[in-house]
Amino acid sequence: MMMNFPRLPEPTLAALNTLGQWLAQNDFVGKPEPVRADAVILPGHAVIPAIDAACAIAARHNLPLVVSGGIGHSTPFLYTAVARHPQYNVIRTTGRKEALILADIARKFWKIPDERLVIEDKSTNCGENARFSVALIAARGMALKTALVMQDPVLQRRTMATFARVSLGCENAPHWLSYPGLNVQLTNTEDGLAFSSQASGLWPVERYLSLIFGEIPRLRDDAEGYGPAGRDFIVHVDFPPEIARAWQIVQADTLLAEMQRSRALV
Repeated sequence: MMMNFPRLPEPTLAALNTLGQWLAQNDFVGKPEPVRADAVILPGHAVIPAIDAACAIAARHNLPLVVSGGIGHSTPFLYTAVARHPQYNVIRTTGRKEALILADIARKFWKIPDERLVIEDKSTNCGENARFSVALIAARGMALKTALVMQDPVLQRRTMATFARVSLGCENAPHWLSYPGLNVQLTNTEDGLAFSSQASGLWPVERYLSLIFGEIPRLRDDAEGYGPAGRDFIVHVDFPPEIARAWQIVQADTLLAEMQRSRALV
């Protein structure tokens, strides 16, 4: 495994940061303060600072926390992140569902009581996170006017488009608000590409880049994408001109193109 990701040309770096910021959809100017929501929705993922941000908001404002996730292809990343955490490493992970691990974090370290934890542990992907969470909220009779959705920041925009798709035609569906929980920027250092934030529990750089390269095609509304003209998993997503330009720059980068071809970035 590559220990340090090579430095990138500044235009490529700027384009990656543009894409990352767009994918991390934030419906607020800065942080959602004061929080005007009836619940926090936390689909399973492995970015510890984003998980902490969701738990902190739910704890501070006495909101229900809906945790979602069974076992899927990305679950091992959560196992690894929890095992490496200086406090959360006491939580048992192997073979357990994502929602149960997230509930343990919320309960043991953020003091969120069981009566405010809603656990959806059957979903295996982002689409099911949304479908099963919406179904569980309805089955519980939770009258939510507004819900704050907090996902892995790279997956935030697609998650919101998925919740919107699932809610089409649903009576009394909540208004979904998007907040990624943290702001991430890549920077060139003497040792290679790194995150400007020193927060622990972020993705490996390669993983972050892989997610970006996977998300842009999925968000497209064409035969290969997840939009209505393709697999119809999400509502139509508009691509602003600056995002289209940033994607062209990233696609044209020789190093990143070679790593895609070699499947070092997938």
